[in-house]
Amino acid sequence: MTMPRRSRLTLPPLDMGEETIGQRIARLRKERGYTQIELADKIGIVQNLISDYERDKLGLRADMVVRFAHALEVSSDEILGLNGTRKDGDSKASLRLLRRTKKIEELPPGQQKTLLKTIDTFLKGAER
Repeated sequence: MTMPRRSRLTLPPLDMGEETIGQRIARLRKERGYTQIELADKIGIVQNLISDYERDKLGLRADMVVRFAHALEVSSDEILGLNGTRKDGDSKASLRLLRRTKKIEELPPGQQKTLLKTIDTFLKGAER
């Protein structure tokens, strides 16, 4: 049996941005409003592995890239950092925000109106 030869080919460095894959997974998870436990449940693994991936202690195999992409509702390219820079308007709405919006819609109309007035007042103050 012969040993494989070492390649003499030198590849140019890839510009993957400043964010590591683990940092990107953590950011996407938080943007979607998931805890590590919730993401682990969606993927079918234990929370400790999510933590290890996010801290770059484990490298992602191709099948795990796909699992993370499906669970976080992004492309594999986004997990790998191949999409370039994202524009603010391109990001999906936070799952946490969507959950709260749904709860607001379940309130009686009078409470909805009061809450929305409060939000509007706050947003007007933030514009200054």
